[in-house]
Formats: sequence, structure tokens, C-alpha cells
Amino acid sequence: MTNQIDQDDSGALLHAAAQKVQLQDEPAELIRYGSNAVFRLPNRVIARVSRPGAQAGSVERQVAVARWLEELDYPATQVVDVEQPVVVGDRLVTFWKSVSDDEAYAGLADVAALIWRLHELDPPASIELPRLRPFGSPEAPLPSFPGLDEDDAAFLQERYRWAREAFEELPFALPRGVIHGDANVGNVILDRDRRPVLIDLDSFAVGPREWDLIQTALFYNRLGWHTREEYEAFVEVYGYDLLLWEGYEQLADIREIAMTAWLSRQAAESERSAAEAAKRIVAIRTGASRRDWSAY
Repeated sequence: MTNQIDQDDSGALLHAAAQKVQLQDEPAELIRYGSNAVFRLPNRVIARVSRPGAQAGSVERQVAVARWLEELDYPATQVVDVEQPVVVGDRLVTFWKSVSDDEAYAGLADVAALIWRLHELDPPASIELPRLRPFGSPEAPLPSFPGLDEDDAAFLQERYRWAREAFEELPFALPRGVIHGDANVGNVILDRDRRPVLIDLDSFAVGPREWDLIQTALFYNRLGWHTREEYEAFVEVYGYDLLLWEGYEQLADIREIAMTAWLSRQAAESERSAAEAAKRIVAIRTGASRRDWSAY
């Protein structure tokens, strides 16, 4: 189960951060606890409290990207106009304008339109976007997965090593440029006027555009989370069908490793995550169907 001590600690840190920038934080509703603890605050504000060890440069870049997109009138999540991120102890806290009161997701045609529009942008001169390296640099240590059993952890580490190398060798066909880095239907929600808005700017980078298309193709082709009609609408609007690209199958394998590794890092804290990770690893090991994978 999720570590309640960490949740309580995040609430106290949020209170301290809100006081620093004179924002009201009570009552605060915890709405998600993953890479960040995410809280809904009064006055249509969303707060994100990082886990310990978050890189200040990365969080500062998220804020800068949000402000850059706002200047361009691009429909993305916006930061509250306070000096941020706020540093409290070993955590970083950011404050965002709430997009909606619920989580209604956009249709795939709208998702495609936002991705296409993003891919048309030139990289910002004022922000140094990193090169996309979804598995880290070649010399970076492999992640550990303490919530998995020993055999599964060793298998996933080896696949992670393979994915890191294989990604760099893929024959990408689309030009490199600005990418979201985690583009999928879960990161495009409808605002209060039912207009699509891009959220979660953590992974912005410069890299192959195929990385922003692979999740939609994978969700349709392997996982069955999108219908044929939905996927065809996505392709029609974006103008490119990744399933026809020669590198699709290998990139899909690589993206599955990234998805499973992310989930496996939470396995020590969540029995549900541990069970889902174990199920996915069995499928990757054996080539079994992915149709029973659960969305996270």
C-alpha cells in the first residue's frame, strides 16, 4: 500500500510552501500520489510536491516550459503567478492553475491536434530542453526495483539495458524537435469550457517525434485501450500512421519496458503496483497478450 508517512509529510511540506508564497492551502485534498504528491487547493489551484531527491533544474524547466507555452497561447496547463518552485527541505513544490473540477479526457482527434501543433513549434531559445534519453545516459547506473522478486528485477534490469541501447539505433523517420515526452490520452484533459489542454510537462525534451506517437499506437495495437475508429481519427488528424513505420514493433517493445519500469519503481510501496508489474513482466518474458494490462 502507499506509504502513509510520505503522504502526511507531503501535506506538511505543502503547508510550509504555500505560506512562503502566500497561497491558501486549507483544505488540501490529496488527489494522486505517484512521481509527485498532487493536491487540490482552494481557489482552483493544484499543488505538486516532489519526492525526495528531485532535481531542481528539472522542476524549474517544467515551470519555464509552462510559461513559454502560455506566451505562445498554446493550450497547456499554466503555473500560478508566484516565484517557484518553492524549496522546502529536500522537496520542491510547484503551484498550477486547475484546468477542471473533474478529469474528463479529450478524444484522440483532439490529442492528435495538440501533439501536431506542439511538434510545429521551434525549440525555445530561452530554455535548454534536454535531449530525449528515456532510459538515461549510457553510463548511468541501471535502476533497482526493490519491490519485485529477484528474478523479475534482474530480468527487467537487463531489458532496461537493452532498451537504452536499442532506442539509440532506431531508424526514426520523422524530424527531431520539441516533444512532450509522455504524450497520450491521459495527459490531455478538457477544461471547464470543454476545450482540450495538455498537462504533465515533466518530460519535455528535444527528440524523435515518434516517441510522442508510440503510446497511442501501442494502446490501440497491443493493449486494446483504443478502438480502431479512435486510432484512425488520431492518424487522420496528425497525418502519420506509426504502425506503418519499420521501427514500430521495436519502439513498442521499448515503450513497454519504460512503462513497466516506471510502475515497478512503485512496487515497494503499493501492492497493486507490484501485482501489475509482475503481470506485465510475465507478458514481456513470454510474449503473451497485453490485453489484460491495467491503465496507470
